[in-house]
Amino acid sequence: MKPITIRSIELHTALLPYLAPFETSFGAETDKVAVLVELTTTAGVSGWGECSIELWPGYGQETAVTARHILMEFMLPAVIGETIADPRDFPALIQRFRGNHHTRAGLEAAVWDAFAKSNDLRLTDLFSRYAPPGHDSEGRAAVGVSIGIQPSLDDTAAVVNRRLKEGYGRIKLKIKRGWDVEVARAVRAAQPDILLMLDANSDYEPEDAERLAELDQFDLLMIEQPLAHDDIFHHGQLQRRLKTRVCLDESVKSASDLQIALQIGAIGVLNLKPARVGGFRESLEIYRICVDNELPLWIGGMLETGAGRAANVAFAALPAVNLPSDISATDRYFAADLTEPPFELAPDSSLAVPDGYGIGVEIQRDRLAEAKRRWRENKPYRGG
Repeated sequence: MKPITIRSIELHTALLPYLAPFETSFGAETDKVAVLVELTTTAGVSGWGECSIELWPGYGQETAVTARHILMEFMLPAVIGETIADPRDFPALIQRFRGNHHTRAGLEAAVWDAFAKSNDLRLTDLFSRYAPPGHDSEGRAAVGVSIGIQPSLDDTAAVVNRRLKEGYGRIKLKIKRGWDVEVARAVRAAQPDILLMLDANSDYEPEDAERLAELDQFDLLMIEQPLAHDDIFHHGQLQRRLKTRVCLDESVKSASDLQIALQIGAIGVLNLKPARVGGFRESLEIYRICVDNELPLWIGGMLETGAGRAANVAFAALPAVNLPSDISATDRYFAADLTEPPFELAPDSSLAVPDGYGIGVEIQRDRLAEAKRRWRENKPYRGG
């Protein structure tokens, strides 16, 4: 395939309002911040990546300010002018800069997009070339929907009903200590046949194992990341006490972490967020491990704009991603996204991979300019 040479990179910090606040055990969020990476090759091809960070260091350690700092001061000077013959080689150029997985993933995603476009490939088909033999893209990704913590059980039931009527085939409920067994019981009683899972976002302690075991009665698809964000060991102990499969999210930040979790029996399902593990090269290695170990796999989301969502859909369309992913339709989150066309939910609860080369969606410059203005004028914390 044709190599690419990086001519320039521009960063765009954007702030978009959510249609409705999204609450987890971390708290409620009303806006999406994104640092978009626009990479231009010497041939004039533009590649886009999204640093999937948040307004404050909750899910991860990075923010828009830290992402811009690490990119501008360290990573971009290290890659401008470099020629990339294989996108899997790119991480080596920034390997000496430790951590900052979400930031490096956004930069790497722009390389993958530009490389795919330069070789007249959809991003999903480029991923397939580096997946195990026979893992051609299926062209669409099965998806579910995540429902934040609501003010009451009645409010929760109403949101669940609305999402089911929209066509979502898997429901994920955010839980926390004090908002767990009762909400699961209420939703399961009203909807006995739906695919239902719970996401604790690390809110529980090992001492809460008995409480978590009460959730076994609700025929759950899985319970996601119940214990600490950096824990694997205690998840292994918890899994031996539960009938419900434990899904790891934050704890798996590399292929090595996944190997450890498998070795000690701490994982029954993996939520793979490419941003969390530092990009698509590491994601492909994790994908291979899941295939080799027949580990159920789905792709998680960070409520990305269309640029990041498109890349996630491209990866989620690979066949070993065998559970519904957290990549909902555009109208689930935004009145107007930064990209066109929007992602629309199909009757079978899936999203189609766009037809165009690369990520297959186009950045709308006027919307991007407005989102950048909103960031400049409404920086939600000092120093932003």
